[in-house]
Amino acid sequence: MGFSFIINLSYLVGAFSFVWGLRLLSSPDSARRGNIFAGIGMGVAIVATMIMPLVDAANNYAWILGGMAIGGIIGLISARRVQMTSMPQMVSIFNGLGGACAVVLAMAELNNYYAGINEMSLGAVGIALFTLFIGGIAFTGSLLAFAKLEGLVWDSTVTLPKHNIINMILLVVTLTLGIYLFLNDSLTLALVFMALSLVYGFSFVAPIGGADMPVVISLLNSFTGLSAAAAGLIYGNNLMLVGGILVGASGTILTVLMCNAMNRSLFNVLIGGFGGSAAAGKSLDGDQVAKSVNINDAAIQLFYSQSVIIVPGYGLAVAQAQKVCKEVDDLLEANGVDVKYAIHPVAGRMPGHMNVLLAEADVPYPKLLDLEEANAALKSTDVVVVVGANDVVNPSAEDDPASPIYGMPVLKVWDAKTIIVLKRSMRPGYAGIQNPLFFHEKNKMLFGDAKDSLSKLASEIKTL
Repeated sequence: MGFSFIINLSYLVGAFSFVWGLRLLSSPDSARRGNIFAGIGMGVAIVATMIMPLVDAANNYAWILGGMAIGGIIGLISARRVQMTSMPQMVSIFNGLGGACAVVLAMAELNNYYAGINEMSLGAVGIALFTLFIGGIAFTGSLLAFAKLEGLVWDSTVTLPKHNIINMILLVVTLTLGIYLFLNDSLTLALVFMALSLVYGFSFVAPIGGADMPVVISLLNSFTGLSAAAAGLIYGNNLMLVGGILVGASGTILTVLMCNAMNRSLFNVLIGGFGGSAAAGKSLDGDQVAKSVNINDAAIQLFYSQSVIIVPGYGLAVAQAQKVCKEVDDLLEANGVDVKYAIHPVAGRMPGHMNVLLAEADVPYPKLLDLEEANAALKSTDVVVVVGANDVVNPSAEDDPASPIYGMPVLKVWDAKTIIVLKRSMRPGYAGIQNPLFFHEKNKMLFGDAKDSLSKLASEIKTL
């Protein structure tokens, strides 16, 4: 039994672990086991790659082990310290680093090829250039997405006039240079091509507004997967190819699903700049006043209801209030109240953000309703509690053709008998769009920090 058989068998085990792990990740109940399976598969693949017999490979082990140690320590510290509210930023950074790895690998191969150290077929050169291009976009695009999510930059500071036209010109120039390099050898131009790809990745994400960040993260994730798959073709590594295809395909599918959930095309997301500036659409009457509710009245309404639906949003994550929310849920359930959660596909800052948040608080998965189920259930719901959500419960999507979110499917919380919105203030959401729901006749505002308000609600309910 030779090394080749052992390595290929190890890659097969790793690929199976990736696929099975991805399958288990489809449900919060099995997601932890899915991560473990995928991690085991990656471990098997790393060991198999390290025992692969190569000429003059001994000197590489110190670099490999050193890199693994540094990366492992950074990953472990990040996983322990990063709060759930910062998980989208962490995903963006890790996604970008995957793109950066693809850029380094592709540039190293092209450098060796142009220097005459290695031979490459014309097809291999094309794959390396594709890896360089897609990996560069994923790297700098993810870094800018991280900066936007972290609040380090604002759209107005990174967006130029006619930015979409600039992007189109930059894309054409970069692709033209890539085609030239495909037919001609030049290390200098290859470095220029890499620089243009990195600049385009930054410029590509710049005009995309905050409300579209979940879609952008999914799209950049698919780019990273494609670059990893292309790198697998360069090195003839089947596991890199399988893993990259899985990431690329799942990211693409998720991107399409999220665009469908917003009733918008991917092209519209990429050029629309939605959510980047102040509110648009019809203005609200100056004499409109939002009604408020105190803790005692809100607790009584919830306690004596038959059905309650909670709509979680990013404000719930910011306040780290998911466990207190679950406490309110338990208290109401103990009194015979049917409590469910309405989950909008693009709520939060990344795909599945609310699902992960509630899973952390041990909310049973069957209590989570998707968009269509929730809208059907809202018609017979006594009280809806909106915790930190904004744009996904905005009625402008239904009745204001001038609104940037017009036509986007939203949670129709106004169909319920009563609405209670928990917010710090009347400020618009991440998309920068005013929400007429706050002034709706069925709605009452409970101002304050979400965690503090829910804690007070829990305490009040216990006294009833």
